[in-house]
Amino acid sequence: MDEAPAPVTIRTAEIGDAEAIRTIYNHEVENTTATMDLVPRTLADQQEWLAARSGAFATIVAVLEGEVVGFASLSPYKERAAYRPTVEDSVYVRRDLGGRGIGKALLTAVIDLAAASGFHSVMARIEASGTASRALHASCGFREVGVEVEVGRKFNRWIDMVLMQKLL
Repeated sequence: MDEAPAPVTIRTAEIGDAEAIRTIYNHEVENTTATMDLVPRTLADQQEWLAARSGAFATIVAVLEGEVVGFASLSPYKERAAYRPTVEDSVYVRRDLGGRGIGKALLTAVIDLAAASGFHSVMARIEASGTASRALHASCGFREVGVEVEVGRKFNRWIDMVLMQKLL
């Protein structure tokens, strides 16, 4: 008889999680279009990024069997004051653990954080070929609201971004 998968714990990230977060994120930077970053983060960069995040903009992590296997965060959507009720989410899960519900647990937690913090809307900017991320967001109540055509360039090709939104 197969054992049930170990439960995932979601908690606020700590500075000691920086290396695990950096490893997950840099894989995406170097190998995929899940992020438009082009330069991998150093450990100092990741520690600085984590230290600057708090409250509604704190980073959360998914922990499986004592190991950080994913992370998520909210960021301001736009700089101008009228956009303050809207945030943008980011969710990353270690590639070898996809399809186990970790991304959904993280996304659900950041949606809950956004709602508890009084935000009205959560946006997701997803590379157009990112069908798994688009499906994940749709499963959590996001809907597609637009496409930004050829707004990024990575791996010598133009990148379209799909915008998805969830009203809280």
